[in-house]
Amino acid sequence: MYKKVAKAIADAGIDAHPTDYLSFFCLGNRETEDGSQATATEDPPEEAATQIVLNGTRRSMIYVHSKMILVDDDWVLVGSANINQRSMAGSRDSEIAIGAHQPHHLRTCYNDGRPTGRIHAFRLSLWREHTGVEDEVFLQPESLECMQRVRQLAQENWDAYVGDEVVDLPGHLLIYPYTIDQDGTVTATVENFPDSSAPVLGQEQSLPNLLTS
Repeated sequence: MYKKVAKAIADAGIDAHPTDYLSFFCLGNRETEDGSQATATEDPPEEAATQIVLNGTRRSMIYVHSKMILVDDDWVLVGSANINQRSMAGSRDSEIAIGAHQPHHLRTCYNDGRPTGRIHAFRLSLWREHTGVEDEVFLQPESLECMQRVRQLAQENWDAYVGDEVVDLPGHLLIYPYTIDQDGTVTATVENFPDSSAPVLGQEQSLPNLLTS
């Protein structure tokens, strides 16, 4: 995907970087013992190696099953379905979704093209929850300044997430640990996610459709 964005930038002859237009993030949490609400066993058995590690690092990834798209502060869709045969066939997995918009709070209803209805407010509250801050630049999500600010906050959260000192993270949004070259080449900054053997860049696998759809 980054290579496609990089090619579009090159074809347009503009001074920009692929991450100015496309960024990926992940979610995680880290908390001190004072800030924790966890109830894990204080002295786990030796075979509970993962818990022993996490008791020390005080961090964990956040896995979200729901999917959401929020477009231009106009429209939002939140649901459980995946884009595969199991979810889309209508005769296999049970799924649910909700879509919402306000006819009188669309971009076309405002002279400056910036809706300020409930969908807009929902986005701001979601960004506040993930980043841990409120920022005036969030009112212009299409701007380069906004993208750079969100990436900065996510990088700071990641640095605190992987740092030696255990701290309470101010937000849950983490920069995905890779670098992007001007031509769109992706290079992982770490091989695996912390405290796990999960590779950052993953790997291609050939699985039967029965298992994946």
